[in-house]
Amino acid sequence: MITCNDSLSMNKLFLNISRVFFGSVLMVLFLVFSYVGVLYLAKAESKSGELFTFNALGDTNLLAVKEASLSDEVGDKAVLVNEAVGGGDARPIIIKKYLEKYKSPLLPYSDLIFELSEVYDFEYYWIVAIAQQESNLCKKIPEDSHNCWGYGIHARGTLKFENYETALNSFAAYLKREYFDKGLDTPELIMQKYCPHSNGSWAFGVNQFIREMENGQI
Repeated sequence: MITCNDSLSMNKLFLNISRVFFGSVLMVLFLVFSYVGVLYLAKAESKSGELFTFNALGDTNLLAVKEASLSDEVGDKAVLVNEAVGGGDARPIIIKKYLEKYKSPLLPYSDLIFELSEVYDFEYYWIVAIAQQESNLCKKIPEDSHNCWGYGIHARGTLKFENYETALNSFAAYLKREYFDKGLDTPELIMQKYCPHSNGSWAFGVNQFIREMENGQI
């Protein structure tokens, strides 16, 4: 027969067991949620373009990274062009960095190249990309010609200019008049007239150099 004292003892035992059980459950739940939280933060930290730090109170602060590489593939060689210097235009910077990378004689004229593309309303990269394809950015040109684009060079003679500034102005006007105004506005279409005997390598090269500039491979 179970006495009153026995009933009290059993109740106390049951209460103790219940406390231990619920305490264990709460501890397990706390550990699970803590683990999930750590995984979430670790995943968030790995996102490109974001940086997480923690202050003394354990709060999470999201810091926007102001500069991001234009191409993950080129790593350290990619130029960091963030909305270009205080929200300006990145294109003049790209031209300058590209010419600088290849040690081109055209480097002092990088601003002029961009200005001409604006004046004649065509993309900033055309003058540079064609010069890269035709003359390794002016490092392989007819002597004293300042002609980096191979235009006006044929069996009857070679088109020469007194300086690079004159050559750049002439070539920009030529591109606008003879190609872009006539709807020839891709490397493939330009090649048909500019270099009609090419097997496609001319357009391939120009496209490659355009991609280098557009992707920040400078």
